[in-house]
Formats: sequence, structure tokens, C-alpha cells
Amino acid sequence: MSRIADAPIAVPQGVEVELSETAVRVKGPQGELGQSLHPRVRVEQAEGELRFQARDASRRSVAFTGTMRSIVDNMVHGVSQGFERRLEISGVGFRAELSGNKLTLHLGFSHSVVYEIPEGVTVNVESNTTVVVSGASKEVVGQVAADIRAKRPPEPYKGKGIRFSDERILRKEAKKK
Repeated sequence: MSRIADAPIAVPQGVEVELSETAVRVKGPQGELGQSLHPRVRVEQAEGELRFQARDASRRSVAFTGTMRSIVDNMVHGVSQGFERRLEISGVGFRAELSGNKLTLHLGFSHSVVYEIPEGVTVNVESNTTVVVSGASKEVVGQVAADIRAKRPPEPYKGKGIRFSDERILRKEAKKK
């Protein structure tokens, strides 16, 4: 059974939480996020904490309670501090450029790859080969970073391509004569 749901979520200063029977809205300095609640989960707010409980004792209800607690915890963290994913581009001539809300990637193809940045996400190009994706929603930041990485995933022989900064690429040995 999930023990994650037993831990309360501390709501930091400057973060407002609005609860209804079917949804949670969280507002903070980084933005505003909302999530509909699963019908098997009940949320209570008291003394600057959020507590989650299953509506019944079934195994699925307890599992959904832990999931909802993790999602809301990520929302509170996101609107107070934000999330960030770093991408590194490696390869001769591979680079990134930012113009407006479009990220242009030069990845060794015959054409440049243009990625349009969705709302709620900030993309910065620190150097030609380092891209930082940040925002309030962990889900959206991770999806945008994964979409950018998918334009040219790292290959196992020379390691060329786009990779997460904390990703380790398993390198293969080249074919021998």
C-alpha cells in the first residue's frame, strides 16, 4: 500500500491553494496550475498543510491517493520554485539558437530543425551547445525537453546528438577489421 499519501504537503509562504470537491488550483510566484482530483481521493487543508485520504479502503483508492499526492506536491513545488531540465548538444557543427518563441537546432541534417516553444515554458540557450528548459509544470517541462531531445537522440558510437545533462550514454565499440 502507498505510504506516500500519508505524508502531508507543506504549503510555503506566497503559495495559495484553492480546493474544491473535484479540483485543486495552486497559485504562486512562478505561475498558476490546476489539476482535477480523482473521485476516490479526498483532500483536506489545515494549518498550512495538505493531507490526502482515500475515500474507501480499496487497493486502487490508496494507489490513486499516493499518485494525486505526488502530482499536487509537484504543483506546489513548481509554482514556488519551478522545474528545470538541461540538454547538451554534442557533435561537430551541432548548435542551437533562440529567436522569439522558436528554437532553431542545427543538427547535421540538410535543413535546420525549428521547434516552437509552448506557453508556460521558458527555453534559454546558455551556450551554443547547452539548452535549459524551465517552467512551473514538471510534466510540461519534461515533455518539452523530451521533444527537443527526440529531434536527434544520442547515438551509441560517437555520442553525437542531444542528451539530458544527467544522462549517461552507453557507448559501443566500433566494428573491427
